[in-house]
Order: sequence, then structure tokens, then C-alpha cells
Amino acid sequence: MNLATVLGLAIALACVLGSVAVEGGHLGALLNLPAAMIVFGGTFGAAVITAQVEDVLNLPRVLRRAFFARVTDPVQVCRTMVEMARLARREGFLGLEREVRTIEQSSPFMAKALQMVADGTAPEIVGEVLRAELGQLARRHARGAEFLMTMGGLAPTLGVTGTVMGLVHMMGKIDDPSSMGPAIASAFLATLYGVAAANLIFIPLAGKLTRLSRDEQQSCQIIIEGVRAIQRGDTPMVVAEALTSFVRPASRDQLERAGTAHGEGEPGERPRAA
Repeated sequence: MNLATVLGLAIALACVLGSVAVEGGHLGALLNLPAAMIVFGGTFGAAVITAQVEDVLNLPRVLRRAFFARVTDPVQVCRTMVEMARLARREGFLGLEREVRTIEQSSPFMAKALQMVADGTAPEIVGEVLRAELGQLARRHARGAEFLMTMGGLAPTLGVTGTVMGLVHMMGKIDDPSSMGPAIASAFLATLYGVAAANLIFIPLAGKLTRLSRDEQQSCQIIIEGVRAIQRGDTPMVVAEALTSFVRPASRDQLERAGTAHGEGEPGERPRAA
């Protein structure tokens, strides 16, 4: 579970709802089914217009990713590629094939890259295939984030629409002044729902998905660069140095130590082709 997503939502909702109790109100006063139907139902329906059926069907998986996606550690990805470089120099490209099944579940992109290397695929073809795969991944992730961002833009407007509708309904009963106060309060709940949903749920979740996608794309870039270095026959130390630009300066010492660990083999040794 992604702790930052859960913790952030919990803090935001607790502070907003807790303010009602601090002011001496009760949460029941915030419940209004017609306002919820206008804001949430209307927002979702309007967002569907801008999307494709596939995007709508993938929405549960997109939301699950925001809460349960594994956070990618670029340093760990770099260290893994350095280990793959060491294995390739020691056992040849065919030695990488044994690692494919081990990492297939945790990193399908890396598994595909290593399998292509083990199969003896030409470096230019490996680069083209992996870059195309990365582009498809970026587009797929962007569509999920865009859907939520669209809902975040529509929700406040639908909230205002619900408020106007409530005020129109209230004006129809203007001959009963005693009912105007509760009617106005109910009308403004739609605006509250719209603004709160946009700024506490839809837009933050879209931002989270964008961040997760950016991190995963960075990991894929590390893998592409690492695979290129492995196919060139670079030593683990050279591979580590080539990947240092992808990690924070504070973590570069760890990566450099990984490149020099366990020895480097003979200086002239090259990976044996499959």
C-alpha cells in the first residue's frame, strides 16, 4: 500500500470534517443526496464524454495503482543493472536468461530487456523496441491521470450548477420564509461537494498517478541505458558511472560501491555472445 496516498487523504479529510465538529456542527448536516448526485454523478458522466470506453473500464485499476503501486527506487534499479553487467561479463549473455523469470513479476520491462539481450538481438533493435514500449507505457498512464484531472476540473462547476438549481428550487417556496434558511444551506452543499472533491480527491490522485508514472519512466530509462552498456561489454564500474546521472547525488556513492564490489574480472574480458 502506498502510505503517502492513504496518509494524505486521511489527514485532509480529517481536518476538513473535523473543522465541522470544532465549530459545534454535526456531520449529518453535510449529507445531501441530491447534491451528491449532481456533483459526483454529473462529474463522472461529463468526464466519460471526454474519454473512451477503455479509459472508463480501466478506472478501477488506475485508482488501485494510486493506492497500491510499489514505489520504484532508482538506486535499486541501477544496482540491479550493475549486477546484470557483472553476470554478463562472468557468464556471457546467456547467463542473463536465468534472471528473467526471477524479475519478471517485479519488473516486466527489465525482464523483456534482458531476454532480448540473452536472445542476441541487435542493440539498435533492442533500443527501438524498448523506447516504443516506454512511450506506450507513458501514454497509458497519462490517460488515467487525465481522466481524474478532467473530473477535478468539472467537479467545482457541477457544484455551482447544483447550488443554482437548489436556489431556484428555494425561490419557488419563497412564500414560506421559515424554509428558506435550510434550503439555502442545502443548496450550497453542492458547491462544497464539488470544490472538496476536486481539491481533496480528484486532482491530488491525478498528481499522484503522474508522479508514479514519472518515476516508472525514469526506471525504464535506467534499464535502457544499462542494457546498452551491457551490450557494449562495459565493466560494472563503467555501467555504474553511466547510471549515476539518474540518481540523487547523495545516493551516488552507493552506486559506485556497487560497481566496484566483488571484483571486475580481467580488464580485457568481454561478455560472451549468446
